[in-house]
Amino acid sequence: MPSRASAPKTAFVCQQCGNDYPKWIGKCPSCGGWNTLVEERVVAPAKGRSGAIRAPREPVALDAVPPDAEVRIPTGIGEFDRVLGGGIVRGSLVLLGGDPGIGKSSLLMQASASLSQRGTVLYVSGEESAAQVKLRARRFGIDGGNILLLAETDLGSVIEQIRRTKPLFCVIDSIQTMSSDIIGSAAGGVSQLRECAARLLEVAKGDDVPIFLVGHVTKEGNVAGPRVLEHIVDAVLYLEGERFHSFRILRGAKNRFGSTDEVGVFEMGESGLREVMNPSEVFLEERSRGVAGSVIVPTIEGTRPLLVEVQALVTPTSFGLPRRTVNGVDPQRIALLLAVLTKRAGLNSGSHDVYVNLVGGLRIREPATDLGVAVAVASALRDRPADPRTVFLGELGLGGELRRVQRLAARLKEAERLGFERAIVPAASAADRDGAGLEVIGVPTLRDALTRSGISDG
Repeated sequence: MPSRASAPKTAFVCQQCGNDYPKWIGKCPSCGGWNTLVEERVVAPAKGRSGAIRAPREPVALDAVPPDAEVRIPTGIGEFDRVLGGGIVRGSLVLLGGDPGIGKSSLLMQASASLSQRGTVLYVSGEESAAQVKLRARRFGIDGGNILLLAETDLGSVIEQIRRTKPLFCVIDSIQTMSSDIIGSAAGGVSQLRECAARLLEVAKGDDVPIFLVGHVTKEGNVAGPRVLEHIVDAVLYLEGERFHSFRILRGAKNRFGSTDEVGVFEMGESGLREVMNPSEVFLEERSRGVAGSVIVPTIEGTRPLLVEVQALVTPTSFGLPRRTVNGVDPQRIALLLAVLTKRAGLNSGSHDVYVNLVGGLRIREPATDLGVAVAVASALRDRPADPRTVFLGELGLGGELRRVQRLAARLKEAERLGFERAIVPAASAADRDGAGLEVIGVPTLRDALTRSGISDG
């Protein structure tokens, strides 16, 4: 009697954490997400599949590794190379994430144009046709004689073209559109993302080809899908910024070949992303002097000192519940600073709407900006402008005390270079100025800082 064909096995896979379960449940026990389980077909990997990806390799003694294995490939974009740690490492797999329309494809197209002068570049587009990619390249003034375009979403075909062309550099735009016939689920699912990233990693290592993956970001700020992608790749970069502002910040969240402390600053224009060599000057060039609520704060982005303008606006509320609108600063931090201003400095904003904004669309999470934000809010509340030649920095404690900040000398030198004359800093950090030419005033508390700045009468 002929045997009946067995039905394909399925499992319910969580789209947030990647765990699978034999039946559907409303809440994932692992990550706690609701309605995140999707039924996917489970296909056992074919025998010998790994042998089809790459040939077996023999172990090599550490001192026998050739020295050119450490040579990096410069992209020709200085800010991009800074974040990568000096250039692209051969055989690396890098994930570039960011919001839709932030400039991920533009950055990689410009890097491809620069690298195409040294060899062949393969640009795989799963979201756009070759004609659409050509339109973008033409807008950027890119000829692209050595850039090969491939509009394809099948992973097997992409891997075949990588092996056949042996490019110097490869871009997959985006990883969410790739699908493998080994996995029965739709493209963009957890199983597909894991399988496609793992196979591309084997190709990158086996064929010594650097591959960049473009990944979209969810509303929570994570790459779409679980964090499993970030564990597979060698480096994770994020392109940040407000879509309707021109400035973009490139950060490294993970880098096996370098530091994650560096950031790159770009400005979006008609011809693509332009490097910003002196970001402090650009951010302050339209600054309004003598306006209440405007304060300059020296912050650190990676290893680079950066001066940013913090603006605050405080107005009487028209409703029973005052509004707190924040852009570029942690809203929870603003609530803490308002409470400290009320309790420790006697400046009550409970009946006022408070708006805080970082100019240029930047996002700062450094605690050293606490004093600058608090002074900006106090200046707007009292309607007394802070001294436009003074910078403020310091971490604020719940007792109203100012705590020490790191790398004070680099911050003060950047402020001095841009023409500022005075800095109000925590008293514990005043001795760390390291010969800066500014007048450095060390204050122990927030109340003292407001008095020395002329906003409060003490």
